[in-house]
Amino acid sequence: MHTDFDVVIVGGGPIGATVAALLARHGGIAPKRIALLAPELTSDASASSKPADAGAVDLRVAAISRASETLLRNAGAWEHMPQARLCAFERMRIWHESAPADGPGTLVFSAAELAEPNLGYIVENRALAAAALASFREQGGRLIASSLRALATDAQVARLGTGHGDFSARLVVGADGARSQVRALLALPVREHDYRQNAIVANIATARPHQHTAWQRFLATGPLAFLPLFDGSCSIVWSADKEFAEQLMALAPPEFAQRLQAASDGVLGAMELRGERLAVPLRRATTVTLIGKRVALMGDAAHVIHPLAGQGVNLGFMDAAALCGVLSAGIAEGEDPGAARLLTRYEQQRLTHDTLMSWTMSGFSEVFARGPGPAGWIAARLLGLANANALMRRSFARRALGLAGEVPALARRVRAPAQDSSLTKEAAC
Repeated sequence: MHTDFDVVIVGGGPIGATVAALLARHGGIAPKRIALLAPELTSDASASSKPADAGAVDLRVAAISRASETLLRNAGAWEHMPQARLCAFERMRIWHESAPADGPGTLVFSAAELAEPNLGYIVENRALAAAALASFREQGGRLIASSLRALATDAQVARLGTGHGDFSARLVVGADGARSQVRALLALPVREHDYRQNAIVANIATARPHQHTAWQRFLATGPLAFLPLFDGSCSIVWSADKEFAEQLMALAPPEFAQRLQAASDGVLGAMELRGERLAVPLRRATTVTLIGKRVALMGDAAHVIHPLAGQGVNLGFMDAAALCGVLSAGIAEGEDPGAARLLTRYEQQRLTHDTLMSWTMSGFSEVFARGPGPAGWIAARLLGLANANALMRRSFARRALGLAGEVPALARRVRAPAQDSSLTKEAAC
């Protein structure tokens, strides 16, 4: 049966653009048979935006693990990243408000202890998407600058209705975010939990250098994180109970900066707000299934987790690596890319892991977001005990970097963009 495309990816953000580029290089599918659908796209290669080459730092940033870096290299995206705007971080310091930041109760992760050059990079979200789009264009993939309006699937084909016309595909990948149209149009069930918190996101200047360190303090109202940026400033993610978050958002910039400095226990000195603030409602959402007939979900379309450990985008990248590995192995055997057998294999690789990570982040938030008193003392003590156990500390850090545990092949080692049998066999592992 003729179809317009083998694969249509819905969503032009970092996850959607990256899985498109990855499939074009390593999926065993001709790039012209892959389409990326999103309203913000443009089919004009000369109009490719390079927002991270200059200008203000994006409010949305991500902490990229070593495994995600490897994946982005395999997708051909890393070479398009503006290297001068990447910020490597070498340490993480995590402490509870009932203990001093420089005391024995602080959990410290260090790249030097792992014999690694860094613990990852802080990267602007729009730079991630732009780099992956540039790679996808280079491979000859098709961009459709339109929104998804209708979707119907059966055992033979998926049919998509868009503002740019109707298309058919063997497989649709829903990478269109927390409010996924793909998921909604197919009525795929999702379990949700409202944290009753807002995450305040902003960029700030600090009197003291950030020391290429990611800082996180657990407060009774929620965790506060400082992520180091390339220009010496920091990106903050302040998760706070809704009423308190609304009060913070209502403050004038100087007053907000003072409250922020106090909440951080002054670890980076005086602070100044740079630009606007954004408040994002926090919720946990996990789909009951990652797949439907000729459909696979990934990234925030499949799982939204608490931002306290910055693992959301890394989970999405591992979804992309797993799906690409499954498809390339199946296609090498002559399989239809939308075959139920392949999609089931993808779900088996990712659903349990994604769900476990979601619940783990919720558990961390519940355990450590405690104020002064016995519960707070216990939380601080747990962080101190974890820091004192070097084996546990290194093991946790290696898993967070993607250097240990079950990691998809395309996130373990950089590969040449060749569709040979050895790659597809390993990618299936």
